Amino acid sequence: MSKPEVGADRGPRSHRAEQMASKLLQRLRSTPLKEERGPGPPDEPPESAELVDDTEGLSLRLSGTLSLSEDSLASQESDGMGTSYLGSDGHGESKSQDENSSYTLLTKQLREMWERSQNVRIPIRLTFEVTDANIVQDAHAKYVLYTIYLLQTGQYDPSPAYISCRYSDLYHLKRRLLALFPSEMRGVSFPCKRVRKNFTPETIAKRSRAFEQFLCHVASLPALRASSAFLNFFYLRDIQKAQALTCAGLYKLALPIWTNSWRLQEKLCPSGPSTHRLLVLAGLVVCHQELDTLEEAQAFSERAVALLQDAQDKHISLLVPFLNAHIQLSWRVGIDKRESEALLQRLQETGHYNHNVPSLKEFLVKETIS
Repeated sequence: MSKPEVGADRGPRSHRAEQMASKLLQRLRSTPLKEERGPGPPDEPPESAELVDDTEGLSLRLSGTLSLSEDSLASQESDGMGTSYLGSDGHGESKSQDENSSYTLLTKQLREMWERSQNVRIPIRLTFEVTDANIVQDAHAKYVLYTIYLLQTGQYDPSPAYISCRYSDLYHLKRRLLALFPSEMRGVSFPCKRVRKNFTPETIAKRSRAFEQFLCHVASLPALRASSAFLNFFYLRDIQKAQALTCAGLYKLALPIWTNSWRLQEKLCPSGPSTHRLLVLAGLVVCHQELDTLEEAQAFSERAVALLQDAQDKHISLLVPFLNAHIQLSWRVGIDKRESEALLQRLQETGHYNHNVPSLKEFLVKETIS
């Protein structure tokens, strides 16, 4: 029997193998050549393949060796991955099933871990960050003015608040807290005073980090965080400044200060009403009303009414001015005001309402902040 000539038809199986080999050769040719490297560990072979599980959104990296035998090429064409899972013993199908089963189990475990992590509540914590430090020279002294932001970790904080203060301001806060809470302040550190090199970048950077640690430590202690000395340090001067601007009719200048004071109180203070908290709400309502941003004025008046309804008789005298403002603003923006009108009627029947109640603007003018 004569031998077949070279180049004769070798059947569909051989033709398919040649096609797969041609595709592989084109893939290798299209791969850019790497630069020459010096001696060292060799790179991973180009046969390393990546298996992507699109169903679960995870990527698992597998390594396999390409085989150019006809049987393995047929297997590669069927799975479309270009990777052969055939072993030397020929039991490729059972090995592939075992690997798929193990990867499916791993994917399931990772998915369960991810789902459990979504149910874990991250505690919200207050943190302090010095974002800026400027050297200021005025007629009296030269000093560094630090800008410190208050941020809530554990969630997105859309309304960060900030303060600007000097070393001496924080030093007086530390002295005040040490006099009121000697045992709690025993372990709280604070940067020492320096005679020289107070304005070098190194000193400013070290003090900035020390101020952050000091404030975070104090805020982590409930007794110190709730003390009037600590709270007033952050917003008392801003409230006094905003009150003076509002009384002078400078509403555009007063509004940002009122807003920052409110954000500071939201992060620092308990949720209940206080004189300072209600004073800030009154300033926000008045300034927004005068600047014709009525929706914001109505929202803050509603917040004040809700706080005062839960309060004791200590702040009941402020409920009527806020109710009057809330009713008027709700009518102007087209929001239902019947509930506030009913509450005002009940106050009148119980003797808490009289026609000489001051307006919110009059309350701002007369209130002494301390």
